[in-house]
Amino acid sequence: MPNVRLFLKDNITLVFFEVLLVLFILVLYWLDGFRNVDTAVYSIVITLILTFTYLATRYIMRQSFYKKISVKPRAMEDALQKNAKTPEHLQTEIFIHTLYKIYQLEVQALYAKQNRHLQFMNQWVHQMKTPLAVLELLLQEDGELDKKSVQEEVDRMKRSLETVLMNARIDTFEEDMKIEQVELRQMVIEAVNEHKRLFIAHRVYPDIAIDEKLMVPTDSKWMKFIIGQFITNAVKYTFEEGKKIYLSTEVVENHIELTIRDEGIGIPSSDLKRVTRAFFTGENGRKTGESTGMGLYLAQEVCDKLGHQLLIESEVGKGTKMKVLFNRS
Repeated sequence: MPNVRLFLKDNITLVFFEVLLVLFILVLYWLDGFRNVDTAVYSIVITLILTFTYLATRYIMRQSFYKKISVKPRAMEDALQKNAKTPEHLQTEIFIHTLYKIYQLEVQALYAKQNRHLQFMNQWVHQMKTPLAVLELLLQEDGELDKKSVQEEVDRMKRSLETVLMNARIDTFEEDMKIEQVELRQMVIEAVNEHKRLFIAHRVYPDIAIDEKLMVPTDSKWMKFIIGQFITNAVKYTFEEGKKIYLSTEVVENHIELTIRDEGIGIPSSDLKRVTRAFFTGENGRKTGESTGMGLYLAQEVCDKLGHQLLIESEVGKGTKMKVLFNRS
């Protein structure tokens, strides 16, 4: 039987130890001059009986446990069975149950990540149909190609593709992260320049008021992506022409506060606490039909990983403030 063989393997050292112990005692008696054969045989027999009784009792107590681990499990739930009787096996079961809970949490987290990636990709592919359809219509029109419209659609696709790439990299963020002292004004200007055609297309203009001397510890690539998300949202939800996007800083105690304020439609108070959830588009997202609900989610995730605090303030009809708090080195 498999459980008997396992038990013998587990206790073979004990048997050898008992044999050596009896031989040692007999040799000790023999050297001391005590050479009674009957006593020696009696000692050996008693030792064998006691050892066998101990092993038999031990096997009976552990039989259910050995049977459990000797049978091939059919499901992970088999690990949750409780049939141990000895302190060692009871502790082993506690360890296995705890390990199973950790495994369950890891599986659930992995499933959530895969589901998030799949859902995001499905949304992204669906949204890419719009710019592709527009480009196709532009190419089918007679006459000179409207390069401005083409560029707008290409820029929209580039921004969406960048979000997809960042979403793919967020799970390996630590491998791609590089914290260094960054000139805040220059980083913001670069992010604004990357979206200059978006400003021009919507006739919304940036207003930058940032001290050139301010340095912040961060990852410039990821922060430019976050600032880009804020700029895109600010411009997208500012429907009136001639409005401005204000990018400013303020030194508050041990923090440097970067604020990106728009004069757009604002976020309803009922949505404000949920805008950083994955795939949450809210009332404003339904108005435009272009929101994936991932921009602010990724921004929150990146800020958490970089150790920055993200704050969102908004009032319907007056605009929104996106604030990032950097620790001063």
